[in-house]
Amino acid sequence: MKLLSTLLTAAMALACLPPQAVAQKGEVIAYVGTYTRRDSKGIYAFRFNPSTGKSTPIGLVAETSNPSFLAIHPNRKFLYAVNEDDNFQGKPTGGVTAFAIDATTGKLKQLNAVSSGGPGPCHLALDKTGKWLFVANYGGGSVAAYPVHDDGSLGEASGFVQHKGSSVTPRQNAPHAHSANPSPDGKFVLFADLGLDQVLTYKIDASGKLPPANPPFSKVEPGSGPRHLAYHPKGKFVYTVNEINATVSAFSYDASNGSLKPLQNISMVPADYSGAKGSAEIEVHPNGKFLYSSNRDTRNTGKDTITVFDIDQAKGTLTAVDYTPVPKIPRNFAIDPSGQYLFSASQDTATIQLFRIDQKTGKLTPTGDKLDFPFPVDITFLR
Repeated sequence: MKLLSTLLTAAMALACLPPQAVAQKGEVIAYVGTYTRRDSKGIYAFRFNPSTGKSTPIGLVAETSNPSFLAIHPNRKFLYAVNEDDNFQGKPTGGVTAFAIDATTGKLKQLNAVSSGGPGPCHLALDKTGKWLFVANYGGGSVAAYPVHDDGSLGEASGFVQHKGSSVTPRQNAPHAHSANPSPDGKFVLFADLGLDQVLTYKIDASGKLPPANPPFSKVEPGSGPRHLAYHPKGKFVYTVNEINATVSAFSYDASNGSLKPLQNISMVPADYSGAKGSAEIEVHPNGKFLYSSNRDTRNTGKDTITVFDIDQAKGTLTAVDYTPVPKIPRNFAIDPSGQYLFSASQDTATIQLFRIDQKTGKLTPTGDKLDFPFPVDITFLR
């Protein structure tokens, strides 16, 4: 009788939840970071079933200011967001907010928030142990490290580095740290700095103070503007998407010291491309065969694309195989955990478009399905 009573109570509790809150078999949750303009209030979420290719909106799961990029803890219990602002508690910095994840509903409960150490934090990532969180401040040109407590909350910054220098274009008259990228082995964290044309490497150690590696940085071609970075699943290669000149740089990766050796620079737009260049996101397919990068046509002439590259498995070099049109300003995209689908977030059209990935060629085909979210920036799956 006691067991029956328990089961009835559980069933009644589930019945009280809205239909979209009840997970179905095989579904995964995806969180959407946004800019909080007009009707956008913070972090949204949806459920996705890769066996059917169908998505179900959950809705707003946390109210917070400009949570543009998100990161999920390896234990799947916590989520972190940068608050891409220039003021935090009266100081000229942005913020970083920690949340607990409700596994049943997908809702988020705020744990705490700390200063990012500089204005305009634009990216963050956790190391593989989940003990350290790393943040890149675009506006301030600085990077920071934070200890993650057992309850998921964040301590104050344990390490902070102010980048210095410039490069050759007007946008590069100062440092602009643009992404934090811990190495798969947990020994280093690489920060792409658009303003310096460098990928800077720091050690991940018990101090959390971000000591520089040796060598302390690797260069991309002047005027490139490295933005985001992707590791190949086998750990041998690293790729940067370069925002200013719409190229991708391929490197071999030395896991002993976190250094990069240039292999190739390749355009991510066709030779006859006439739109504006504003490359944004980069991701390697889980099978390691294909690489994807997005370009935003900021002139709004309708030439926004996601480029598909084939990866030479021995050399790590790239060959462009397709340029897929996508809705305006694809600031971010994400491949679902099954590797069968790609979601492209269109900041300007307030939609996320779904594409099916051809497992043999890597090419993208629109499914016709779209999700409506205000000012979507980042899509992060609860894997």
